[in-house]
Amino acid sequence: MLVIGGYITVLLCVFGGYALAGGYLAALWHPIELLIIGGGAIGAFLVANNSKAIKATLKALPTLFKGSKYNRALYMDVLALLYELLTKIRKEGLMSIEADVDAPESSPLFAKYPAILADHHIIEFLTDYLRLMVSGSMNAFEIENLMDNEIETHHQEGEIPVHSVSKLGDGLPAFGIVAAVMGVVKTMGSVGLPPAELGILIGAALTGTFIGILLAYGFVSPLANLLEQKLNESTKMFQCVKVTLLASINGYAPAIAVEFGRKVLFSTERPSFSELETHVKGAKSR
Repeated sequence: MLVIGGYITVLLCVFGGYALAGGYLAALWHPIELLIIGGGAIGAFLVANNSKAIKATLKALPTLFKGSKYNRALYMDVLALLYELLTKIRKEGLMSIEADVDAPESSPLFAKYPAILADHHIIEFLTDYLRLMVSGSMNAFEIENLMDNEIETHHQEGEIPVHSVSKLGDGLPAFGIVAAVMGVVKTMGSVGLPPAELGILIGAALTGTFIGILLAYGFVSPLANLLEQKLNESTKMFQCVKVTLLASINGYAPAIAVEFGRKVLFSTERPSFSELETHVKGAKSR
């Protein structure tokens, strides 16, 4: 909703300000200019990206019109799930979670946290490293290195839509100039017309530059910034799981291990110690 609200604000301020200054809004309506700028930008986007990048970008764009799922409640669920898993390991041994890890969708423990089960990325990340812990064939340093590599790969994949949309936004002003130049060329071919008609043609040509800049900095480039913010939020979830599991591998008690995970969260989503403790106790009683 913030994206839609931002777009409405841009349109109202830009076109409303123009109208209040005495401008004639109909003079800005030039569908051919939009065709040149929009079509050229889309064509360049297709040239600059392979099919994987295009699919990733088209898949990521709808998520921008939804609120972030990475809120305090989700992080508390993750930490509570980790606490329960690590407590079970501490009491019953690593082999006790083998069934939970192999089939989390049918695990009573995972079933307490439907929001976590719905995120297959975090479930896959968590269960893969719990499985490695159960195998006992890797030390903490090796697991940490593997985690870092996987998180880096996740981040690189997430940056593909960011870069694609950013480059698209960067190109729109240039296509606006292309449309303006073509309008000027058309105007120069009509120098015999009366000054009033020439003024209309020059105004139409200049509109191309205006549209290109407005689309770039008012609509497309902000989406790239929002995509990057959402990517950083998803990466933070992986880091939270990583730090918690590594603390457990290094011998810390479950209550201390989840405290490690809590500390790496952004301050806006980080629960307090007492909030997390209360949530964990409530989850265990369910």
